Amino acid sequence: MTESGRAPSASQLTLSQIMDQHHTNLMGTVHGGRILNLIDSVAGVVAARHSDGPAVTAAMDETLFLQAVRVGDVVHVQARITWAGRSSMEVAVKVTADRWDRAVPPTVVATSHLVMVAVDDDGKPRTVPALLPETDEDRQAFHQAEIRRRHRLALRGALEGRP
Repeated sequence: MTESGRAPSASQLTLSQIMDQHHTNLMGTVHGGRILNLIDSVAGVVAARHSDGPAVTAAMDETLFLQAVRVGDVVHVQARITWAGRSSMEVAVKVTADRWDRAVPPTVVATSHLVMVAVDDDGKPRTVPALLPETDEDRQAFHQAEIRRRHRLALRGALEGRP
């Protein structure tokens, strides 16, 4: 971290876990709630690393389940900060899966964007470091995160009857 902020690469994280029969739903595939739990957990760690302390989930944007996950799949949850404001951060999460017993390329099974808010010991929002995009991909992700933020705020305002 510099005095002015922190790069996305400083807090990124990938967690891998083998899915077993304890993770399945009535359809025999991995329960979507289990994938959501992994997404939220990894995003929380990434946000805490970026902000140097605890962060809570404020919103999950458009989690897309693209493929079913099966028993025996190795799930990889990759998370990275894409935007940071005063106390909130956006974390982009990509979930991929491959088979435990075969060397096959991973398949993207889910994506999500979460808004995390850094909190102090009393649960009140606290200031976070600025995000310092390093690569063209980081800058594009930052720009897209700003669009999602404007959309979230506009939607919230419209639903509350504000112009």
